[in-house]
Amino acid sequence: MEKKGFYWSEEREPHFNRRKEILEKHPEVRELYGIDKGLKYKSLGLVIFQLVSAPFIAELAWYWYLLIAYVIGASVSHTIFLAIHELSHDLAFKKKSYNNWLAIITNIPIVAPYAISFKTYHLKHHWEQGDEKHDTDLPTEAEANTFRGSIMKLLWATNQILFYAFRPMFVHKIKLEKWHYINIVFQLIAISVYTYFVGFGALTYLLVSIFMAGSLHPLAGHFISEHYVFKEDQETYSYYGPLNKFALNVGYHNEHHDFPTIPGTRLPKLKKMAPDFYDHLFAHKSWTNVIYQFITNPNIGLHSRVKRNR
Repeated sequence: MEKKGFYWSEEREPHFNRRKEILEKHPEVRELYGIDKGLKYKSLGLVIFQLVSAPFIAELAWYWYLLIAYVIGASVSHTIFLAIHELSHDLAFKKKSYNNWLAIITNIPIVAPYAISFKTYHLKHHWEQGDEKHDTDLPTEAEANTFRGSIMKLLWATNQILFYAFRPMFVHKIKLEKWHYINIVFQLIAISVYTYFVGFGALTYLLVSIFMAGSLHPLAGHFISEHYVFKEDQETYSYYGPLNKFALNVGYHNEHHDFPTIPGTRLPKLKKMAPDFYDHLFAHKSWTNVIYQFITNPNIGLHSRVKRNR
């Protein structure tokens, strides 16, 4: 029987206290703080690859087009999402403005101007995890009640990128500030110029890749794996498998929430430094299996999230 109603907690999100405990017992963890000097090169390389390859792939036969869009285009798009995620924590440069500019440039192949808004919402997700008014990573009550049963959960998982994109506008509207407007204007100009020179076929390929990246794609399994309750009394989940190489180690999610100022490249070191805090936690072994279990397991659904009033 699929769960009705969310899990509710009166306690603070778990990462604040665990971070304090880890630092008390393993103060050497602070040595991992800082920037990832390679992040800027990875981000720009992904952007160049996606923008340059798009017009050529757009000319292929439909079967090659769709195959490449799923295997390569969606994978690259998803890694771009995760590069922007790293940049939302200012992990490429010491100056915040440099990180913002790089995020805005990295945003180009994603078409919609979302990098700075994502930063605003994502930081709220960290500091107010589970807060139904401010954590827009949480499904709404309407979503959870509508998408019940395997067929409806399959429909939701197929289109989850759309829910992540539009949900924040209805749950918690933010006031647009300078960097939001810079992102919007820059993106509109960049996409207009790009489309003018390479055509709508390339733009369509970018959009198809983005949709697939947030649909039934192995990398998209991390959206569900991170905070949907697969084990009672645990709110955040890690994944230590090979797809982390393409996901900038976002699978180390307990570690990331405990220490968001540590770049993804150093999160494996964090786990090794503090095994007594992580080795006992339940961790996913496969993001593909996470998607399968989410869709088919009647005990897991959109209500399988922890909410809190405080």
